[in-house]
Amino acid sequence: MKLSEVKIVLSQLDKIAFQLPNGDLVPKHFHVTEVGKITKNFIDCGGTVRKEEVANFQLWNANDYDHRLHPEKLLNIINLSEKVLNMEDLEIEVEYQADTIGKFGLDFNGSNFLLTSKQTDCLAQDKCGVPKEKQKVQLSDFNNEPCCSPDGNCC
Repeated sequence: MKLSEVKIVLSQLDKIAFQLPNGDLVPKHFHVTEVGKITKNFIDCGGTVRKEEVANFQLWNANDYDHRLHPEKLLNIINLSEKVLNMEDLEIEVEYQADTIGKFGLDFNGSNFLLTSKQTDCLAQDKCGVPKEKQKVQLSDFNNEPCCSPDGNCC
């Protein structure tokens, strides 16, 4: 989701809920401790210089069980972050503490914000020799020696 999409959703909600990929909800007393802009400058494994920017929300659970973040408060924080940090309409990445800090994408299902799983990828597959699709082989191309027999080569 982009910041503009989150702002539209927040303006229509009475309460905020975040759901983890496994279906569990982030406890209702979470805090959004950061709204920021993360810029990542890097060189991929093929030698290409790249730059990525995302808007970042950091969710945190405290022992403050009476705390509830209301949609209008988060909307105000986002608006201030856009102004002060000169943030464009960026994709959102969410950090949430599990065994270690997890990074998630963000979606919305009509009632909850969904923390979606993110995956790593090779950005230079053409330069690394990574095949575009799984190679298909014909079994007839293999040596027709008997396998798993006393005179075979499988063991």
